[in-house]
Amino acid sequence: MTNNKPSPKFIFVTGGVVSSIGKGLSCACLGALIENENLKVNAIKLDPYINVDPGTMSPFQHGEVFVTDDGAETDLDLGHYERFINTVMSKKNNFTAGQVYETVIKNERRGDYLGRTVQVVPHITDEIKRKIYEGAKGSDVCIVEIGGTVGDIESLPFLEAIRQIRLEEGINNTTNIHVTLVPYIKVANEFKTKPTQHSVKELRSYGINPNIIICRSENVLEESIKSKIGHFCNLPYNCVINAYDAKNIYEVPIILHNQELDSRIREQLNLGDAKSNISAWKNICDIYENPKNGIVNIAMIGKYVDLTESYKSLTESLAHGGFANNVKIKTSYVDSSIIEAKGAKNALDEFKIDAILIPGGFGDRGTEGKIKAIKYARENNIPFFGICLGLQMAIIEYSRNVLNIPDATSREFNSEAEHCVIDIMESQKDLKNLGGSMRLGKYPCTLKPESKVAKIYNTKTIEERHRHRFEVNNSYRDQLSEKGLIFSGTSPDQSLVEIIELQNHPWFIAVQFHPEFKSKPTKPHPLFKNFIKAALDYKNEKD
Repeated sequence: MTNNKPSPKFIFVTGGVVSSIGKGLSCACLGALIENENLKVNAIKLDPYINVDPGTMSPFQHGEVFVTDDGAETDLDLGHYERFINTVMSKKNNFTAGQVYETVIKNERRGDYLGRTVQVVPHITDEIKRKIYEGAKGSDVCIVEIGGTVGDIESLPFLEAIRQIRLEEGINNTTNIHVTLVPYIKVANEFKTKPTQHSVKELRSYGINPNIIICRSENVLEESIKSKIGHFCNLPYNCVINAYDAKNIYEVPIILHNQELDSRIREQLNLGDAKSNISAWKNICDIYENPKNGIVNIAMIGKYVDLTESYKSLTESLAHGGFANNVKIKTSYVDSSIIEAKGAKNALDEFKIDAILIPGGFGDRGTEGKIKAIKYARENNIPFFGICLGLQMAIIEYSRNVLNIPDATSREFNSEAEHCVIDIMESQKDLKNLGGSMRLGKYPCTLKPESKVAKIYNTKTIEERHRHRFEVNNSYRDQLSEKGLIFSGTSPDQSLVEIIELQNHPWFIAVQFHPEFKSKPTKPHPLFKNFIKAALDYKNEKD
């Protein structure tokens, strides 16, 4: 390729043996270690699946969908990137095989290839490289994570593309990290290095030699194991890094730094001898291990509770709120169908909760349980936080039990209902393609003066990220206001409800957007920070 290319240095990260071993977290932590005021770090996730994006995929299939400011529905690893490094992610930071093939096919139909036979090499690989270079613009170092596992048929064009980039950019401007699993065989009482050896052999068969191996393991590897892996994989001993299971994810940068991963990267890419500052991570881990104000228990009520990856950003944002209040967060994942069956009091009292959170979601399964939980929180002065669907459920609950509209519902659940207090936007009514068609990304919101949220944010306007299709039906706003519901945040033209709250309640706030996408461990989102404070106050009063 001879396109105008930027001049960042590239760190390519691949995975071996099994998937879901922490490549994304490793990338994020590495970015945090090498980033400084003179070095801008960016990260890109390449997903080999054919879906155009994960927006229409079930959370059971792919976990959380992370949304960027510019409205891209992306892989959850971008959430890790944003939480650990300062760069704000965009649609350029995540692309899939589906997007690549879609672009190449459109180019072919338009005649861009001048009648040539369109092939994986060079056309697919050239498009992958173009997207990598485009996403890397403006950064000094770009970390590129290839999803899946080496050996997967879907990954081959991506591996070929990064092989070509290293050839083009040179060994002083690129480095390869391979993340593998070193399993522990209990009956044999030993770790096994053979899967890592085979994975590295497979990677080499594609023309890629790893410069660093990050070995994931349940416990700390003995030095002899690391030496053996280095010997058989043709690497210096100090380039074999052991990422053993940490007590919490914010300990991982410390673990990697203590083994000098950041120093090896700086040496390989000639980045200078700047030192990593890990004091913030040490402080966070200290609070996690020794919280001065104890533990607060948050009930997160949803329908994906068996797969906590579905709520990854939410779980971490609660932890961030805990760091700000010097408390440890215990998140009790409660299946809303249990509340439907047992009732809110019977289902929740056994958890000894200090606050209730209703996260986003789609579909009507479990919604009646969420409505019961909201009523329980409202009537018993329990701190309540509703997010996206959580706001919509709060509107339905208030309409049913305060406005006395027993059949109040959402158009999403019953398209023929008479009282759809939650309705679809006019622009959405004739849509046939669901993918990428919601209100997505960053939108402005005007806060009502003197409201609780205005005091929490300490500003008049905010911008938050959205991912939803349904809105509060404006036909019911006057009735709801007359009965004490406060619309404390709206779109600048006041046509869309963004935030609701209750005045005579310790902490009852629901938002249409997803604040969890903008929270960082070193800079907790103000809503989560204040929500956890309310939960702590409730716990102290209760005790």
